[in-house]
Amino acid sequence: MGGIDKRNQLDQTPFSYRVNKDKTIFLEYYGSQVKILKGKEAEKFLRKVNEAENEKDVQLVMAKITGNFKRGNEREAKGKGKDHNTK
Repeated sequence: MGGIDKRNQLDQTPFSYRVNKDKTIFLEYYGSQVKILKGKEAEKFLRKVNEAENEKDVQLVMAKITGNFKRGNEREAKGKGKDHNTK
């Protein structure tokens, strides 16, 4: 995983998930539901979680899917590809 989790936020295991009987997946961040996955999206998620080598990799999968993971490059990415008038 290298330098992806530089601040070691995923060591705290902030993400969790539960699967109900109709294969709907509920993703939670510190106990609050943040995303629901169904159908092919849910199947893809379960496949990635099952292929993960450790708990930190599982946390990373959930972080990427929810979009609830700071990479440290947000400020740089905002201006890419857009014309900004700076005065």
